[in-house]
Amino acid sequence: MNHKPSRTTPRAVASASRLFRAAFAVAATVGMAAAGSALAQSPDASDWGYYGGDMFGQRFSSLDEINRKNVSHLTVAWTYRTGETGVGFARASKLSFEATPVLAFGLLYLETPTNIVIALDPETGTQRWRFDPHIDRSRQYSDATSRGVSIWDDPDARHQGPCTRRVFTGTLDARLLAVDAGTGAPCIDFGAGGQIDLTTGLRIRDRATYVVTSPPAIYENVVVVGSGIGNNGTADVARGVIRAFDARTGALLWAFDPLPDSPSHPAAAEWNPAQAAGTGAGNSWGVMSVDEEHGLVLVPTGSASPDFFGGKRLGSNRFADSLLALDAKSGKLAWHQQLVHHDLWEFDLAAQPALGDIEIQGVPVPAVIQATKTGMLYIFERTKGQPLFPITEKPVPRSLTPGEQASPTQPFSSIPSVVSQRPVDPQDAWGVTFWDRGKCRNLITSHRNEGIFTPPDTRGTLLSPGYIGGVDWGGVVFDEQRQRVIAAVNHLPTVVTLVPQADLEQQQRSGDYPNSEFASQAGTPYGMRREPLLSPWGLPCTAPPWGTLVSVDLRRNRIVWQVPLGSTDGVGPWFAPARNFGMPNMGGPIGTAGDLVFVGAAMDSYFRAFDIETGRELWKHRLPAGGQATPMTYRAGRNQRQFIVIAAGGHGSLQTPRGDYVIAFALPAMPRPGS
Repeated sequence: MNHKPSRTTPRAVASASRLFRAAFAVAATVGMAAAGSALAQSPDASDWGYYGGDMFGQRFSSLDEINRKNVSHLTVAWTYRTGETGVGFARASKLSFEATPVLAFGLLYLETPTNIVIALDPETGTQRWRFDPHIDRSRQYSDATSRGVSIWDDPDARHQGPCTRRVFTGTLDARLLAVDAGTGAPCIDFGAGGQIDLTTGLRIRDRATYVVTSPPAIYENVVVVGSGIGNNGTADVARGVIRAFDARTGALLWAFDPLPDSPSHPAAAEWNPAQAAGTGAGNSWGVMSVDEEHGLVLVPTGSASPDFFGGKRLGSNRFADSLLALDAKSGKLAWHQQLVHHDLWEFDLAAQPALGDIEIQGVPVPAVIQATKTGMLYIFERTKGQPLFPITEKPVPRSLTPGEQASPTQPFSSIPSVVSQRPVDPQDAWGVTFWDRGKCRNLITSHRNEGIFTPPDTRGTLLSPGYIGGVDWGGVVFDEQRQRVIAAVNHLPTVVTLVPQADLEQQQRSGDYPNSEFASQAGTPYGMRREPLLSPWGLPCTAPPWGTLVSVDLRRNRIVWQVPLGSTDGVGPWFAPARNFGMPNMGGPIGTAGDLVFVGAAMDSYFRAFDIETGRELWKHRLPAGGQATPMTYRAGRNQRQFIVIAAGGHGSLQTPRGDYVIAFALPAMPRPGS
């Protein structure tokens, strides 16, 4: 569908004016020094010009100065501190520093969880400029993170001067911002003084639940942006409309609602119109990918609202939990594949699609790889969407909840799952003592537990994998030469219980559920309570590993290696063994031509390097705060030294140590001649 740009209001103009004046003073302090440094590579020529490394999101670097032979000599090259620790931020306890920097025009660009955009010298970590959009820090945002920014270089040589190179980002208070890549000053010709209000024209029940946490996708002069939506408060939350804007002017180019908004919508036939109008979400909150050759933007979407009861949105909920291929210029749907029918588990498609050539009988085929929270990998031909590895619809457990109609089947990939899909056996209960092992056995027995896709109910359902995955937003590495997919994987079961609305408030106030999260799911008969399946000692009730790093060989269609990721060092009771049990994780890996995989992510705050062929751990470094972010790598300086960079600021939900660090690692510098 298409909309005309909305008329600029006096309030928007005044707000934009204040924004511009504040940033102009900052930009003036960097002067020509920053402008002079912006003479280097465009995003396409950069070592890491996009959130996922390249436009394809492969997270694989051709750099090999750091390799399996010398990685043990890595040391800290520089450390930068953002200064953002959550002072005055209403949800400071939930702040999560998930940013992956990008390199372009001779600068390293990143963003704090509160959307402060920062440019650093890539060789020294010295700040070149800083832009604060001053989000409303008093709001109780449904999420409190930002994963990064996107860079645009105007291809028209006739456009010269300020803002021919731009940094684009979305904010927690739902603005799309454009700032000059050389100075950080707002691009005043974009939208209203450098910003667009993304809530305009949408049904927003609560502005704090409509956020942007991932960098927009860029195709030519088109900026495509999704949204994060807190979708368990009520059934009729905001709709996950995907929109594209002109990179120069901010004019709205197209909008696509994954949920039916008219009888002509391509999914309308599979929805009850009244139910489609009364639900929301189906949004794309993760990172999109761009197929520039075929003019497509690949969009992963999440569940329709609310997550854990679907009686008010019966049917498959087509286009939710789907991989959408949209024409980047028009927004028209080219193809789609739904990977979870009628989601009742918050199995959103969170991971960025990875694009590349897959060898089918020795012939390279353009493909897209989609990892999922279910632990399954799906691979499709990129232009038409046909599965390149068979997908089978298999029967799954039925719902026992009145008013609910779970899908009778789900699509199972023929690629080996990176998580177990069987029920959790009470005899497999795990603990560090006989006592807590028995408690865990009782917990497992007390819940409905029929394997993957067991629907939630009032008895309490054991979800394995849980709603954090499988593979979450950290995504995957695609090593195209080896034809391998590498992912950080979670194996932590969770318990979800549907609570009748009449009992919800009493349970919340009772104090009987100190480790639980509640959601009202207003407009449905049931609220929701969920918590990890933990022993009285605070450790998982299932045997380790609870987090792994996994390599899947697509040539042989098998898991090549799977190793624990993380230890219990600093996690759990004092007497828990500090062993490499593998811990829950947030953040993804990267691969390099130096035959290495780098990953933080795990709860123990170590940054690690693994051998890409064998999965053997070769190096680790204890970070000063949780490293729940995806790293990146690049070359910089006179000698084009290779750096590995990771954000270390902790993760609110995982409760890892907090901080504001950006840390670069490199091999020891070679002494200069004559020094």
